[in-house]
Amino acid sequence: MISAVIFAGGVGKRMGSADIPKQFLEIEGKSIIIRTMEHFEKHAQVDKIVVACVEDWISELEKQIKYYGLKKVEAIVLGGESGFTSIHNGLVRVSEYSKGEDIVLICDGVRPVLTEMLITNCISKAMRYETAVPVTPSIDSLLFSEDGNVCQKNYQRNSMYITQAPQGYTLKKILWAHKEAEKRGIVNPISSCDLIIELGEPVHIYKGNRENVKVTTPEDLDTLRAHYYYQHYKLFAKEALKYGL
Repeated sequence: MISAVIFAGGVGKRMGSADIPKQFLEIEGKSIIIRTMEHFEKHAQVDKIVVACVEDWISELEKQIKYYGLKKVEAIVLGGESGFTSIHNGLVRVSEYSKGEDIVLICDGVRPVLTEMLITNCISKAMRYETAVPVTPSIDSLLFSEDGNVCQKNYQRNSMYITQAPQGYTLKKILWAHKEAEKRGIVNPISSCDLIIELGEPVHIYKGNRENVKVTTPEDLDTLRAHYYYQHYKLFAKEALKYGL
């Protein structure tokens, strides 16, 4: 059994869209959350989808799921005060019908440019290593500062990586991490892989995709629109060549 836990419990303060959570913003007439979910809906290996959604928008998500005919959605659960609690709520639901060896793919609901290959690789790596985190090499130099004013340390970029999603885990591995977090008072880790590393366990990384944008700021929306514009251009160019234009 392979399940995807999509967490979309936030409101997107950095996006500046106070009236509409960022995951419900539309790109070419379709919400970002639906575009994200469709990648898991269409993937042959994914069996079920559980979504953790901001409470006031659950009914809207239900309408969109029905309208776009998403059949793999097992449940919509209440989103939490943080991404971590939203993920936890989704995992609790998955644990009701899954075994410890089953795979869970954890993904934020604002990654509408996922690829089939990325999801496939995540599943295969998680099956082999229990953990699977897509990354891209850092192309920028990194500096460390505790106060945002004075830099105290630099990092060699050739050993730095940017994490992406989906992240894949066996259910028993990620449930263990969440239980340990509760025992140790870890309340809001940045991501699932950050939590596991903080608990002293390694995570397996694999090559991600730079086009796999996470929509967080208005600039990310511009990047996303440019992506779809380029896709339309390629399709148009292909058709034009076909007819000798």
